[in-house]
Amino acid sequence: MAKLRILERVKYFCQLVYLPRVQYFILGVIVFNALILGMETSIIINASVGYYLHILDMICLGIFIVEILMKLVSERFSFFRSGWNIFDFLVVAISLFPNTGTVSILRALRIFRVLRLVTRLPKLKVIVESVLYSLPSIGWISLLLLIIFYIFSVLVTTLFGTSFEAWFGSIGASFYTLFQILTLESWSMGIVRPVMQEFPYAYLIFIPFILITSFIVLNVFIGVIVNSMSEITVSAKAKIKQNDKNNKPDGIKELEKEVAVLKEQLTKVEDILKKLDSWSL
Repeated sequence: MAKLRILERVKYFCQLVYLPRVQYFILGVIVFNALILGMETSIIINASVGYYLHILDMICLGIFIVEILMKLVSERFSFFRSGWNIFDFLVVAISLFPNTGTVSILRALRIFRVLRLVTRLPKLKVIVESVLYSLPSIGWISLLLLIIFYIFSVLVTTLFGTSFEAWFGSIGASFYTLFQILTLESWSMGIVRPVMQEFPYAYLIFIPFILITSFIVLNVFIGVIVNSMSEITVSAKAKIKQNDKNNKPDGIKELEKEVAVLKEQLTKVEDILKKLDSWSL
């Protein structure tokens, strides 16, 4: 019995990690740790106060480890049912790798701790969940974009490959050049106009490509993500309302039941009065 009481007290203490104040404190530690990691990249700052920055980084890491342990004790195996918890666990686990040998490369991934802000800010979580929710649709749109790229790559390689080998000498080179055109980076003066000096009709190929890819397909990407955000927001609000209904005190639930019964009785009385009026007539 004593052991059970101790375990219950430990579990109760670990549940304190979910308090809003504690979560705000963790959020502040994440931001502070991100600033430290940024300052460590400066040679001047690292040379003067690098030792103290390293100590502060270790303190932040210790806080993150304690937070993860408290959640593990509180939730046990259900901790790993949440994708966000797994993400937090992996980000903190990567930071524990030694800073020696080839493994030290993984230490550079410590900056991914900043992404834990996503798990703390609901608005960011909605955006990330929307992107993940829309991945199947984005995959099909990407396939469509790949087909369009392949068609135009074969076309420009066939037409312009012999004269402009650096840009269109092969399918791979054409893919990269068309990607540059897709980003609208120096596409006119840098690529299209030089090609048009030798092939005046080249604009008939490049302008439709830009219209199809930049202004149609990419807008479909944005539309899919925005639609996913609206669906997730609506479902989240519905869940909150359902939870509010389920979490009502018993007294309020009983009152609502009594009110519903009274409404049914009133409707019955109204029906009887209507029948009496009809009979009197």
